Amino acid sequence: MNKPTKKHEELSKAFSSVKQYFIYAGLFSAAVNLLMLAPIIYMLQVYDRVIGSGSMSTLAMLTILLLCLLSAAGAFEWVRSRILIGASNRLESNLRSRVFDATFKRALLSNQGSAQANSDLTGLRQFLTGNGLFAFFDAPWFPIYVAIMFMFHPWFGVAAIFAGIVMVILAYANEKVTNKKLQDANAKAFAVSNQIGRSLQNAEVIAAMGMAANIRSIQETQSDEVLQLQTSASKQASLLSSITKSFRQIMQSMLLGLGALLALQQEISPGMMIAGSLLLGRALAPIDLLVGSWKGFSVARAQYERLGELLEQIPATEETMDLPAPKGNLIADQVTVIPPGAQVPSVRSVSLALTAGESLAIVGPSASGKSSLARALLGIWPTAAGQVRLDNADVAAWDREKLGPHIGYLPQDIELFDGTVSENICRFGEVNSEKIVEAAQMAGVHEMILHLPDGYDTVLGSSGGVLSGGQRQRIGLARAVYGNPSLLVLDEPNSNLDEQGERQLAATLERVKAYHCTVVVITHRTLVLGSVDKILVMQNSKAILFGARDEVMAKLREQQQSAIQAAAKPTALKSH
Repeated sequence: MNKPTKKHEELSKAFSSVKQYFIYAGLFSAAVNLLMLAPIIYMLQVYDRVIGSGSMSTLAMLTILLLCLLSAAGAFEWVRSRILIGASNRLESNLRSRVFDATFKRALLSNQGSAQANSDLTGLRQFLTGNGLFAFFDAPWFPIYVAIMFMFHPWFGVAAIFAGIVMVILAYANEKVTNKKLQDANAKAFAVSNQIGRSLQNAEVIAAMGMAANIRSIQETQSDEVLQLQTSASKQASLLSSITKSFRQIMQSMLLGLGALLALQQEISPGMMIAGSLLLGRALAPIDLLVGSWKGFSVARAQYERLGELLEQIPATEETMDLPAPKGNLIADQVTVIPPGAQVPSVRSVSLALTAGESLAIVGPSASGKSSLARALLGIWPTAAGQVRLDNADVAAWDREKLGPHIGYLPQDIELFDGTVSENICRFGEVNSEKIVEAAQMAGVHEMILHLPDGYDTVLGSSGGVLSGGQRQRIGLARAVYGNPSLLVLDEPNSNLDEQGERQLAATLERVKAYHCTVVVITHRTLVLGSVDKILVMQNSKAILFGARDEVMAKLREQQQSAIQAAAKPTALKSH
C-alpha cells in the first residue's frame, strides 16, 4: 500500500527551509508587542502617580524611558521586516530554477506557454514582505492583551473577548464573500491577458484583414466580466472593512465610557480607564489588519495552490549518469507519437535507422506526421509507443542540458531571441568568435551578416527585427549547426528561401556531412533530395517507403507512372 503524500509537499519543504527566518521574525514580534505595552504603562504612571504627586523628575524619567523603549520597538520592527525580506528572497532563489524548469517542461508537454508560475512566485515573495503577514505574528498576542485587561477589571476582559469574537466573525465573512469571486476574477484576467498577448503576436494578420474591432470587442466583453467580479468583491470587502473599523472605534469609545463609569464607582483608577481603551485598540489592530488585507491573503493562497499543483504535475528531473558524447547513430523502433493535448496519434509505428554521418529526407503531404516524428527523434515529445535511441541510449533518458550542445534543430517557425546575432548563433552561451563565424560560414550566411547595420553585433528582437523571413531562417540554420552537432534536424529549412538560398542550403548539408553529422531534413522541395542518403515517405501518419535515396525515388516514379496510367484508362474507355 502506497504511503499517502502530503499535498504540495515540495512547496511545503521549500517554505520549511526558511522556517528559521519565521522563528526569528516571531521572536522580534514578541519583543515589539511587549514594548507596545510601554505607552500603556506610561499612561498609567502619569495619571496615577505623576499627576497625583506632581513630581517633574518622575515625569522626566518616565518620558526618557518611554522614548528609549519605543525607539527599541521601532528598531525591532525594522529588523523583523529585514528578516522577512531575507526569507522571501531565499524562498524565491530556492524555487526559481525549479519553477522555470517545470514551466518550460509543461510548455513542451502541453503547448501551454505561460509565465503565470513565475508571476505567482513573485507574488508570494511580495506577500511575505507585506503588512498583512505582520498581522499573523501579532494576532497571537490578543489573549495576552485580554489577560492584562482582566487584571484591570473583569468587565474590560469581557468587552475585549466580545470585540475579538465579532472581529473574527467579520474576517470570516470577508473570506466567504470575496474569496470565490476573487479567484474567478483572477482566472478570467489571466485568460484575457493571454488572449491579448496572442493578438499582439498576430498584429499583422489582424490589421491586414480588419479584425481589430472584432478582437477588441471580444476582449472588452471578457474584461467587463473580470471588472464586474472584481468590483463586486471589492465593494463587499470594503463594506466589511468599514464595518470592522467602525466597530473597533465604537468598542474603544464604549470601553472608555465603561472605564469612566468604573472610575466613578472607585473600582479602577483614571489611568486604567485610558489604558484600557488603548490596550483594546492594540489587541484588535492585528484582526483589523487581517480583515483589511484579506484580498492579499486570498490572492497569495491561490498563488500557492497553483505553484503547488505545477510542481506536483511536473516532478523534478532526477539526475542521471553522464553519457559520452553521441556519435549520431539514430534508431526509431515502431515509434508512435500523440501530440500534447491530442487524442489521436500523428505518427503510427514508424521505424528507421541511420548510422553516424548519414542523412535522411522525410517527405510527404501536409499533416502526415513529419514534424511530429522530428520532435520525437529529438526527444522533445515523448513517444506513446516504441522508442527512439541515440547511440543505443533512449533519447528521453539523456540530460537535455548535456545533450543540447550535440543537437542542432531548425523548426518550421523560426524564433530568434532578444540579443545580438552572435548571441543567437552561439545559443546565448559563451561568445566564441571563431565558432560563431565558422557556423555562419557553414550555413552560408557570413557575408549576409557582415552587411547588417552592426554585423554580428546587430541587436535582434524575438521577431527578427531588421531581418527578412529568409534571413531569419538562415541565421536559425547557423544556430543549428553551431558547435558541429552530432545530430541535425531541419524542419522545412527552405520554406522561406529563394533558389539561391536553396543552393546554399544544399551546400550546407554537404559541409555538415563532412563532419560526420547525422542529418534529418523535412522538405517538400526536390533540390535538397540530391544531398541526402536515405528518404522516408510518410502518408496518413505512417511510413509507406524507407530506404536508399535512389531506390525510394525509383519507387516513387513507378507509383507516379502507375497513377497516371490508372487515371488515363477511364478516359480511353470513354473515347470508345
